[in-house]
Amino acid sequence: MFTRVNLIYATLLVLVLSTGYFLDGMFGLLIIVNSAVGMVQEIRAKRTLDRLALLNHAPIRVERADGVHEVRSEDVVLDDIVVIAAGDQIPVDGTLIDATALEIDESLLTGEADPVLPEPGNAVLSGSFVVAGSGRILATAVGPDSYAERLAAEASTFKKPSSQLRAGIDKILKYITWILVPVGLATIWNQLAGGQEWRDALRGLVAALVPMVPEGLVLMTSVAMAVGVIRLGRRNCLVQDLPAIEQLARVDVFCTDKTGTLTEDGMRVSRIEVADSTDRSPDDPDVFAVLATIGHAEGKLTGSMAAVLEHVRSQQPLATTRLIAFSSARKWAAVQLEAPRAGGISWVFGAPDVILPADCELHARAESLSTEGHRVLALASSAQPVAESGLPEALVPVALVVLDQRLRADVPDAIRYFRDQQVELKVISGDNAAAVGAISEQAGIPDGRVAVDARSLDPEAPEFAREIAAHTAFGRVTPTQKRAMVHALQGDDRIVGMTGDGVNDVFALKDADVGVAMGSGSPAARAVSRIVLLDNSFATLPHVVAEGRRVIGNIERVATLFLTKTFYSALLAFLVVVTAIPYPFLPRHVTLIGVFTIGIPAFFLALAPNTARAQDGFVRRVLGQAVPGGLGAAFAAYGAYLAARSVFGVEEATRVMNSSTALLALIAVAFFVLIAVARPFAWWKVALVAAMMGCVLAVLVTPLGRTVFDIDLRDWRAVALALGFGAGGILLRTLAGLLLRGRWRRRLSDVRRPAT
Repeated sequence: MFTRVNLIYATLLVLVLSTGYFLDGMFGLLIIVNSAVGMVQEIRAKRTLDRLALLNHAPIRVERADGVHEVRSEDVVLDDIVVIAAGDQIPVDGTLIDATALEIDESLLTGEADPVLPEPGNAVLSGSFVVAGSGRILATAVGPDSYAERLAAEASTFKKPSSQLRAGIDKILKYITWILVPVGLATIWNQLAGGQEWRDALRGLVAALVPMVPEGLVLMTSVAMAVGVIRLGRRNCLVQDLPAIEQLARVDVFCTDKTGTLTEDGMRVSRIEVADSTDRSPDDPDVFAVLATIGHAEGKLTGSMAAVLEHVRSQQPLATTRLIAFSSARKWAAVQLEAPRAGGISWVFGAPDVILPADCELHARAESLSTEGHRVLALASSAQPVAESGLPEALVPVALVVLDQRLRADVPDAIRYFRDQQVELKVISGDNAAAVGAISEQAGIPDGRVAVDARSLDPEAPEFAREIAAHTAFGRVTPTQKRAMVHALQGDDRIVGMTGDGVNDVFALKDADVGVAMGSGSPAARAVSRIVLLDNSFATLPHVVAEGRRVIGNIERVATLFLTKTFYSALLAFLVVVTAIPYPFLPRHVTLIGVFTIGIPAFFLALAPNTARAQDGFVRRVLGQAVPGGLGAAFAAYGAYLAARSVFGVEEATRVMNSSTALLALIAVAFFVLIAVARPFAWWKVALVAAMMGCVLAVLVTPLGRTVFDIDLRDWRAVALALGFGAGGILLRTLAGLLLRGRWRRRLSDVRRPAT
């Protein structure tokens, strides 16, 4: 309610009401309409976001006297014991009680990308992410007393997501405010100096200033954004900040993870293949027991580990002396047993191409299975102890665990949409490059079969950016490489969208122009993303992109209508002051034109389908359309008014006839601008324009309309003058548009070029 536009309108309303001409204060209803419609839409959007945020809520596990409970973040109290695991965002400040291979990422708080390895007794801070392992924390500060909350409240350098659209509109409104004061002073001086009675002078002032304010532009922007949030909410898409919708409309390259994004969440172990060099069987108890031990030691299971545990569920875990939890950077997990099993004291489980020798039989078999689209993990043993610094020596290949991962059924259609919209896709995964290529090819991603092993890429090398631009699919990508790939694309002036669901995607999601997380992904991924797909469906992304394009494209379209009115009003006021004649219109005339040629049509056009990709230069493009329209409209109205004064005279008795002539000429140009903005036509747009013309015609020809709006067009000469100058204004608008868009010379050369 308390906006710059409403303040200007309220001031002008008080002025016009002081004259006693209450009908001229009809524009004051726009204050109520602006506020009411904006409030209703924003409240609806707020309720939608609240409902979705509840679905997106990540419960916190606390250990109390009666066991482990899942509670909301606001229900955590001092001295609670909070259980944390890989992928969690730490909700409180506290002291680490115990830990199992715990690694914490504090980059959001400190800017340091390297994981921290805390020991029991160390302090941990809220806002950090658990990269690997698990542990328990004694809460020492919760809610607003926690470090993350204090940092958010006190950080003066916090920068909200940028919005080119809102910045452009704010810039336009600022310029208009500067223009209003001198134009208003010059207009009122001109009216009074011309001998007008003060009431008529004030009415002329208000009539000159009201159309200069694009009252509906801010409203339409809010409504379009809010409706976009509601529409996406119905598709279980949580928009965590409104500018994300706008930015997504500008995206021209999408980087996507493979597992959990292109493929289904759930996996299953199809078989276990043991090395020929051993005498083990696929259901060897030692293999099953070690897999169960590694799986149970993980604080939070990945999809792969959950499938492995499901396969070996009958086995009990073994006693261990050391555990190294799985991390995306290492791509392996390891345990050191209290009592050696057959094959060694240490067991390593992870990526075959990382832990297996390149010349062993299982390595070649894993490559072959990966090219078929399977996810493959390897198990190896060693007589040497394990350490975080690297793999134990003398690893002996033991077995391959083959998992089935299925492409999501709706992914190919989504990929096809992006291809049609000329949005480039890149698959960036930590999985084996061959498996990434196989899935990319199944999804229909161009050149996806040839996947690059990211271990051969150096982010510091000068050719890194060229490699990223030249290829489509990448495997064995580390979290820091993912972020470097996003930066490389951004350095090439690309607008980058990033999708992911794991803690290994956090860096890239945070640094991308638009981070999109899966609802079933880690809390860390959801926390740093601007959009969350709560239904975990990659196929929702086309709807999100389309909604962003609809919002931005339509706001740009209706902005042309509002700013055309602003420009012709300012120009008309200037001409009236320079030539020292009375202002031709009453405030009620301005209301008539604003409602039927701008206000009502803009509301419907702002919600229409629009698939054009948003581009930079909002203000320049809008002014390129609005300035020619404003020139044509001002010429038509001013020319018709002067002509009417010369034909009908300048006496008070002919004032209504003169104003009506100018009004009809202005209406003709205004409808031409509306028709141009409404293109390309659809049946409902034709019906909309026809309905608006019918309403204006009813006002012009009916006795009630003529009386309420003080119009008199009964003399055929007035109609002829109005239509003639209206046609001239339309021609001027067309020519000015051609000149501004740089097409005039090109069209002349086309005319003069000999036929071939």
